[in-house]
Amino acid sequence: MKKGKKLYEGKAKIIYATNDKNLVIQYFKDDATAFNNQKKTTIEGKGVLNNRISEHILSNLSEVGIKNHLVKRINMREQLVKLVDIIPIEFIVRNIATGSLTKRLGIEEGTVLERPLIEYCLKDDKLGDPIISREHILTFNWLNEIQLDWIDENLSRLNDFLLGMFRGVRIKLVDFKVEFGFTHESEKNQIILADEISPDTCRLWDTLTDKKLDKDRFRKDLGDLIPAYTEVAKRLGILHEQSNVSVVNVTRLSSVKRKKK
Repeated sequence: MKKGKKLYEGKAKIIYATNDKNLVIQYFKDDATAFNNQKKTTIEGKGVLNNRISEHILSNLSEVGIKNHLVKRINMREQLVKLVDIIPIEFIVRNIATGSLTKRLGIEEGTVLERPLIEYCLKDDKLGDPIISREHILTFNWLNEIQLDWIDENLSRLNDFLLGMFRGVRIKLVDFKVEFGFTHESEKNQIILADEISPDTCRLWDTLTDKKLDKDRFRKDLGDLIPAYTEVAKRLGILHEQSNVSVVNVTRLSSVKRKKK
């Protein structure tokens, strides 16, 4: 598959055209951002880990009938994915209270919610990705009622699946954020899961210690982000490296080879 021009660059990924109008290449960057890009840096190896973890999760979701944009992983940093028009809404599912939920509502950190909470945020960095209601979505025609009901149903299925997957490797799924989009294929206007599912988009705590294994290590200046992401990958059975260093060394080696070319 031939890589074409850059179509879009976000905080953590770049999208490139291909010679197939319905497919694009998604490149995972090493950039780490938080608080609507107010805090940012580069963490070598992060993109490699997110690529592997997201591929593993999305592949497993396909096997249980949850449609998503992944076609295949191409290399350490790139995936071939279906081209979609992203719906301008972030869909958040919360199982345990933390982050903005505790700040907005004064709920104690770590409170296990009686049932999963679905929240919606408008994707707009200039506005600070404000939280919105179901009525906003329907009133402004971002989705119709049937589409929104379908997404909510699939969010529940997705949450059940991820809870089980992570519980099996001794990790609590605290919350996660996902995006959906409309495909460009013959099944026009079909909605599928898009973007990524990784420690960048999920809050993951060790079951026994509540150690954070996600991007909160960057948000809260806890350090050791690469070891935490590597731990998630190893527990999922994706990586078999003997140390965290090997992931970064492979990244460096790939970079050196590219420069020589």
